[in-house]
Amino acid sequence: MSDVKANAEALVPKFKFERQLNQDQAGRRTTLLGTIDSSPALLILERAPFPSSTDYLSSAPLTLRTLKNLGANDIYHWYMASSGGSSSSTNSNDPEKDHDEQTDFSDLKINLIYPCTPKHIAKYSRQLVRYVTETPALYQLHVRPYMQAQREAGRLNWVFNIIEGRKEVEDVIYRTPFGQDADDEGFLLLPDLNWDRKTLDALHLLGLVERRDLWSLRDLKKKHVPFLRHMKRKFVEATTQVYPDIEEDQLKLYVHYQPTYYHFHIHIVHVQLEAGATQAVGKAVGLDSIIETLEVMEGDGEAGMEKLTMCYTLGEESDLWKDVFGPLKKKKAKEQQRQQQQQQKEEGEKLKK
Repeated sequence: MSDVKANAEALVPKFKFERQLNQDQAGRRTTLLGTIDSSPALLILERAPFPSSTDYLSSAPLTLRTLKNLGANDIYHWYMASSGGSSSSTNSNDPEKDHDEQTDFSDLKINLIYPCTPKHIAKYSRQLVRYVTETPALYQLHVRPYMQAQREAGRLNWVFNIIEGRKEVEDVIYRTPFGQDADDEGFLLLPDLNWDRKTLDALHLLGLVERRDLWSLRDLKKKHVPFLRHMKRKFVEATTQVYPDIEEDQLKLYVHYQPTYYHFHIHIVHVQLEAGATQAVGKAVGLDSIIETLEVMEGDGEAGMEKLTMCYTLGEESDLWKDVFGPLKKKKAKEQQRQQQQQQKEEGEKLKK
């Protein structure tokens, strides 16, 4: 057995690289073609999961070889960093160039929330997920007031910083002239903080509207269709102009429901981006689907998404689950139990007769 392992381990260092065949999982896995002893070979490199040991996790922030800030806004900060050794084992005749290449090599994308709140801790903690149904009545009675409370708690400061040009100005890819749109239809486009800004297959941009009366897709109405189509066209045009290697049919646009924050925004991603939980059924709703739904909806321009029943996923640590859907589920279970007991009682009385 030891000989088998030794022979297998001896093969990898003999791999001679020819070309890269593919890179997926947002750049975390790459497939290489090469040879071993003149025979063709495929080498698939994939980043392993982070160790869960306390020693590693406590020392990881202290042992970064490089750290480069990409941006900061309010309590949010994001970086590229390298944790390992040199990016290249080949030394050129230009030590300065070698140093730059090593410095530019980053194997970690880091987001920092400081200071964080209990809501952040709950959001990022491992938790069970539920699939809930939100009727129009439930939305008006429970969810809409919850949204309003979140907006009034000052959790949109970082969004308004961007819109009003106080933060991330240099990152904006496209925007309509701020405050000059007579129809209150201004918007802007910039990289999402979760994108490393280099891996095109993992491209993730964020489109923000200037207007503050649109909190989520629930506020969209038939009268907004021209605005949505115009915004989509501008976002796609801007993206393909700034990143010419990306074509129009390599982009998809969607919104979240429930969103992380209640100021209407659109996600623009590369179709190759691995579809994780944020693009799954129960979270992401395609922008084209929203537009088509509004167009075929009966009624005048005021008819909108607030009249639909929406189904989506919620973590059990979220306030919406704890304050709204969890209690409603318990109430429904108690009512069903009461009805069952009443039915059993009535059936027992019939048998006695």
